[in-house]
Amino acid sequence: MKEVSFEENMESLEKVVQELENDELNLEESIKKFELGMELSKKCNEFLEDAEKRITVLIKKR
Repeated sequence: MKEVSFEENMESLEKVVQELENDELNLEESIKKFELGMELSKKCNEFLEDAEKRITVLIKKR
């Protein structure tokens, strides 16, 4: 299975936010989109935390 990049996750998250802002979804669809958005947000946060750790290690090695 292909690893999804940070940028791809952010793009998907932005699309979900736009769909939620359009007010064209019913309640059930909105809840599903919100859940998807939360999962994408979590993945993006994990990418950022990993990048921060890697940068911290590199800085300490100098």
